[in-house]
Amino acid sequence: MFDKSTWIRLPRNVVVGHGALDDLGAAVDELYLSGSPLIVTSPSPDDIVGDQVRSQLPSPETVIVAEAGFDQVQNVIDAAQSMDAGYIVGLGGGKPIDTAKMASDELDVGFVSVPTAASHDGIVSGRGSIPEGDTRHSVAAEPPLAVVADTEVIADAPWELTTAGCADIISNYTAVADWQLARRLKGVEYSEYGGALARMTAEMLVDNADLIRPGLEESAWIVVKALVSSGVAMSIAGSSRPASGAEHLFSHQLDRIAPGRALHGHQVGVGSIMTAYLHDGPDGMWQNIHAALDSLDAPTTAEDLGVTEGELLDALTSAHEIRDRYTVLGDGITEKAAREVAETTGVI
Repeated sequence: MFDKSTWIRLPRNVVVGHGALDDLGAAVDELYLSGSPLIVTSPSPDDIVGDQVRSQLPSPETVIVAEAGFDQVQNVIDAAQSMDAGYIVGLGGGKPIDTAKMASDELDVGFVSVPTAASHDGIVSGRGSIPEGDTRHSVAAEPPLAVVADTEVIADAPWELTTAGCADIISNYTAVADWQLARRLKGVEYSEYGGALARMTAEMLVDNADLIRPGLEESAWIVVKALVSSGVAMSIAGSSRPASGAEHLFSHQLDRIAPGRALHGHQVGVGSIMTAYLHDGPDGMWQNIHAALDSLDAPTTAEDLGVTEGELLDALTSAHEIRDRYTVLGDGITEKAAREVAETTGVI
């Protein structure tokens, strides 16, 4: 008997482009949300566009999140409950957006994503990433009902945040390859649509890497579209599989071994170079990934990430321990194999 079913939760409104922030009020009105919103942001985004956001929403209150963490998620939950917030708006980069996303999921209220930097695909996805000590947790969270991304604002964000977002998207190559490998070897359920969409976003970034430059709004447009597509791919799959494979396990382990040295996107970019080599060998996709990251001035070496050779090799050889997700790392690789990979690809 056929008994398959799926429930795909996608944003209802996605507004991207020059001056898109002026359409925030209209995009939210179409959602028919009731009550006043709690805006979750961090100091810089609040200074830059906080007043513009508040002016379009009914009786909003604001919580400033300086650091990410489960204690901050609880602070947002407490603030939302005290004002009986009708919905939550995440304004800024990864910290406030992930915090707002997880709080809205806990409270079962609507979530609106307003990114001011294109630093990762969490601006659209139903996943949240929150640090706790020397560990980073990736958990299911409330996907946004609407995404409003102003390319003028995003183009003015620090360039390293944009390159981190690009690297995060490019790593979809190896995430999808790992997913397909897990299907072949472990019978893991695979979504052709989700996998194809995720890979397409990676190809979009690799093919247009030479067009993505600091301060260009057209560059912000390309990157945001790719981030939206990647988030949608995860929603279609009902999993982070389309955008998270061995390269993300490597990054999470590096967070434990050498916390705070580099941005998440930059770490997964370097991880993707090495895991692509493990998939295809010396003449495979890793060379295209490396070239694209290099064109973007994104990190391609351990030195660029601010970690030592030993720390990088330690992370690569122990990354398989992070979670029960089958990847090209299998049950682990030896230090000798890890060193050969890293040296051949120029990572060390």
